[in-house]
Amino acid sequence: MTCLSCSGRVDHIPQKQVDLRNVEGFASLDTVTAESWILAEASSGLVIAQKAADRQMYPASLTKMMTCVLALENANMNDTVEISEDVYLVKISKSKLGMKFLMHDLLYELMLTSDNDAAYAVAMNVAGDTLRFYDMMNSKARDIGMYNTHFTNPNGMPNDSNYTTASDLLKLTDYTMRNPEFERIVSTREKDVPLTDGTFLECHNTNKLLWDYEGCKGVKTGYTKASGRCLTAAVTRDGVTLYAVVLKSNQFDRVFVDASTILNYGFNVVEAWKENVKANISLNPEK
Repeated sequence: MTCLSCSGRVDHIPQKQVDLRNVEGFASLDTVTAESWILAEASSGLVIAQKAADRQMYPASLTKMMTCVLALENANMNDTVEISEDVYLVKISKSKLGMKFLMHDLLYELMLTSDNDAAYAVAMNVAGDTLRFYDMMNSKARDIGMYNTHFTNPNGMPNDSNYTTASDLLKLTDYTMRNPEFERIVSTREKDVPLTDGTFLECHNTNKLLWDYEGCKGVKTGYTKASGRCLTAAVTRDGVTLYAVVLKSNQFDRVFVDASTILNYGFNVVEAWKENVKANISLNPEK
């Protein structure tokens, strides 16, 4: 695990050094089970701490962040989208064959329940066919600087050619959370999602931090056997937003513990920075 200097935010402050390894919570980072993770402050893009953040990893359902934002940017939210035979692949998803949604409503069902078949339905609606949608995903990834990422499906099911890094997912998190409608969707704890036939699907967000971690406003969970437990999180407290990306934690509940440990340290760093700005001291963990 390494930490990066915060001095870039306080260049006007005399360079007396403070070791961020002395900030409360630093030692707890060693308890994080995730193989790869990164923590950053949103407004500056400053990376506070990271571990193996450029290692190639499987994104699992974190892939759906890209699927959702592409739909928001390219689809008609009032289109009717059907779970048809050509997208009904996983069959353990909450959506079932023949269900029809307005696109806007389907995106809630996609992101709250992490519905794999819904991801294919979205892709088909947006691009007309899945291969064209994968091109859109990879083009958008390049546009936002995700140069170590490649997508080959819209839902993150295991595929050796569907990979990313924690550093790249940090960029995707920042990009998607700048979209107000995306943020509204992923910050929703639960919703009765309407179908076009007048019935509803009761959907609960898989991101437990929305209930358990003060200030959490998204974004996405993920899991396959290959990827382990994964999570991207955005949390705002006292006007400061932190992003955390956690990849391959070793248990379902542990990914939320890992994220909380990382975020707790991040907010302690923010407080230390504020106090040391008052004292005309910069922060430098490399000392």
